[in-house]
Parts: sequence; C-alpha cells; structure tokens
Amino acid sequence: MINKLMTEIKKKNAPIVVGLDPNLSMIPEHIMKAAVAEYGKTLDAAAEAVFQFNKAIIDTTYDLIPAVKPQIAMYEQFGVPGVAAFKRTVDYAKSKDLVIIGDVKRGDIGSTSAAYAIGHLGSVEIEGEKLVPFDEDFATVNPYLGSDGVKPFIDVCKERNKGIFVLVKTSNPSSGEFQDRLIDGTPLYEIVGEKVREWGDEFMGDSYSYVGAVVGATYPEMGEKLRKIMPRTLILVPGYGAQGGKGSDLKAFFNEDKLGAIVNSSRGIIAAYKNDKYKERFSSENFADASRAAVEDMLLDIRTAVGL
Repeated sequence: MINKLMTEIKKKNAPIVVGLDPNLSMIPEHIMKAAVAEYGKTLDAAAEAVFQFNKAIIDTTYDLIPAVKPQIAMYEQFGVPGVAAFKRTVDYAKSKDLVIIGDVKRGDIGSTSAAYAIGHLGSVEIEGEKLVPFDEDFATVNPYLGSDGVKPFIDVCKERNKGIFVLVKTSNPSSGEFQDRLIDGTPLYEIVGEKVREWGDEFMGDSYSYVGAVVGATYPEMGEKLRKIMPRTLILVPGYGAQGGKGSDLKAFFNEDKLGAIVNSSRGIIAAYKNDKYKERFSSENFADASRAAVEDMLLDIRTAVGL
C-alpha cells in the first residue's frame, strides 16, 4: 500500500491528506435538519449527518488528493452509530480510490495490540471465511509501550500489505513534556525516530517503508533532524493550517526527491466554509465547494514552498 500511496502522491502532485475529523458544530444546518427529520433527535441522526458531510467533501476533492484520514474519536463520540459512520466513510472513500489513513492512535501489547491491528488493518477468519472489519490502509500507532505494541501491527501489515504511522513528535503544545526529555543526552523523539527507521528497514516498499512516522508541522527544526534520522520513512505531518503550520515550515520534512512527507489538514479543509477567507464566496449549502477551494490553496502553498 505504501507504493500505491507514493504513486498517487506523484500522479496528483499532491503530498497532502484531508483529515475527516467532523464534529457537530461543523455540520451545516441543512444536513443536520435532514438527518433529524429521518432519524429524530438521536445518535443515528448525528452519525448520518456526519457521513453525508464527509461524502460531500470526498465527492468534491477526491480528484485532487491521494488520501483521507478519518479520526476515529470524532465518530466514537456518537457511539455505535458513529462507529458505523466511520466504516461507511472508509468504504465510500475507497470507492473513490483514495488511500485511507485510519487515525486511531492505538497502542497496547501482545494479543490486545494484535486485535487492534486485525480490527483496523487485518481480517478475521470465521469457519474458513476471511472477513475484513474496518479495512483502512494505514493506521496511526502509539509506540509508548515499545516494540511489544508495534510489532503486532507490523505482522498484520505484512500479511495484508498495509502500513502504519508511528507517533514520533506530535504537533500539540504539550508534546515536549515527554517527547523532548533527554535520555542519555538524546531527546526521546529522536530515539523513537531511530526505532522507526529500524522497524522500517525490515519492511520496505519500492522507495519508502511501510512503517511511517508522525511529526508535527509545528516543529520544523525537529522535523529536519528526524528527516535525516529516517531518510526512507514517509512522514505524516499534522498541524498544518488551523494549528499554525504553513507551507514555509514544511520543506525540511521532504527529501531531495521532493517526496517523503504527506501533510494533513483537517479543520482548515472540512470547515473552510466557516473561515473568513471563504465564507463570502461560499454559503453553508456550498460547504464542500469551499473545502475544494481550501485544498487548492493548500496545494499551491505547499507546492510553492517545496518546489514541486
């Protein structure tokens, strides 16, 4: 799957991923009203509204982007109907030939880690029939429990030609409380980056590893260090847009081949119609067109900064 993702990035000249992280405050009134009219004031209505919102954004952007990244917590908040909306979103995005990065941030050990991996990336065999649960192409993984938590994911990925992105240096302000701590003089995030490279060297695609890394756009100097530590690792870069990252911060995340990073924007794309930059041009009924315009602007910013 890493080869497909790299192919799509090159074909569309678009090293970006749209984060499908909706909450109800983002859903336009006409979508919410339609869902409530059908399902009442229920969790089913919320889940239906979320799916219809996602579907419209996918329909208007899929030709520009290689991948989407649904954040599962934004669906789990609506209980079982929300999890079903997550699966519907994954399936619909796949029907548009998009690569799916499941932002699930799982991390545990042994059989529990394996169960997470099977649920999101693998398959379950029932009386000889192999069934696929969520079927994302990649999943984000928390490495805090060490190799015991990561290797079960890698084992499932090898069976199913899937991949992972390991949290290395996250974009949130308090990430340094742990990630920047010095261990024998070396920041912890660099030690994790070295481990990601080690895991990845054992599971390579044509040019990049199936074991990727998450490094926030809000820390470009650290991104530059990690790029050198992990030269064949695809870096998933959150923090662009709403969190303050911009195109000029991103060049260091890319290799000399102008590949090696895929930049995420969530709120900046899916809630673009609420942004002053777009709301004069696009009404809430045309929210998906605003999202397309925001993708086009993001692409211009990154292509200019990186020299694509």
